[in-house]
Amino acid sequence: MNKLTQFLHIDYPIIQGGMGNISNAILTSSISNAGGLGTIGVGTMTPEEVERIVIETKEHTSKPIAVNIPISVTKFPEEMAELVIKYNVPIVSLSAGNPSPYIPVFKQKGIKIICVVATKKQAIKAEEAGADILVAEGYEAAGINSTLETTTLTLIPQIVSSVKIPVVAAGGIGDGRGLASILALGGSGVQMGTRFIATKEAPFHPNYKEALLKASDIDTVIVGRTVGKIRRLMNTSYAKSLLEYEKTGISEEEFTKLTSEEYHKIGALEGRLEEGFINSGQIAGLLDDLPSVEELIKRMIREAKDRINEIQHLL
Repeated sequence: MNKLTQFLHIDYPIIQGGMGNISNAILTSSISNAGGLGTIGVGTMTPEEVERIVIETKEHTSKPIAVNIPISVTKFPEEMAELVIKYNVPIVSLSAGNPSPYIPVFKQKGIKIICVVATKKQAIKAEEAGADILVAEGYEAAGINSTLETTTLTLIPQIVSSVKIPVVAAGGIGDGRGLASILALGGSGVQMGTRFIATKEAPFHPNYKEALLKASDIDTVIVGRTVGKIRRLMNTSYAKSLLEYEKTGISEEEFTKLTSEEYHKIGALEGRLEEGFINSGQIAGLLDDLPSVEELIKRMIREAKDRINEIQHLL
């Protein structure tokens, strides 16, 4: 039996990544209803905005959901924590900052804690602080990423060997083969963002989905190296303009403004790809259809089982 699914009371070891200000109740509830763990990412939203999404999500599913709080990104970490407690959200995901001060608060309320990490050192510290589950994110992932640029393939086995709690892999996973590979590395499950964007239920602009389906293996790009803020984006005209700004010199303040959630929404929700950006992991090169969330999850489980059976014969 999978410790991750048992502990979280979900059917399948598949978690939705936090999507910042484009988080919504439709996709989150669809993932939970299909047996995964749907996640609401608070991004830079206000407590009032997040509260509305939490209420709507709980109206559409009775299954477990999570709220992702990016500690150093949100201006309201304490208020977001209060919302999680107020609405009896059973699972919280902590990222982009030191989770230690927040873990005891959630522990006292019986809330299960996922911590997102990018190094073995961070993983060990998070476990010592009381994390129940770790999400180890590799450099292949979409959006904000670690400046250390460690890949999922190397990161997962090192962290699995260093901690006792379940480890979930994020970055570079989009099908059953990816799930099977993570299980083979000792992981307990996967977290996905990009793959869930390319689904029927995801309420994002058709231009976003079309860009993902047309993407090749080299159609994402890293921006922000010159200012120490790594982001993986789809290589649209907007991303190209960011890279040009970096060549000529751009301040950290200006880069932060141009990669804010406002420009994220312009690209992802309004489809204006010359005026705003869209996040994408390297997995985009594998995407060629728009299944329903339920179809996707069930297909991944079937593919993973088939692949594991095939591997046994290879050995």
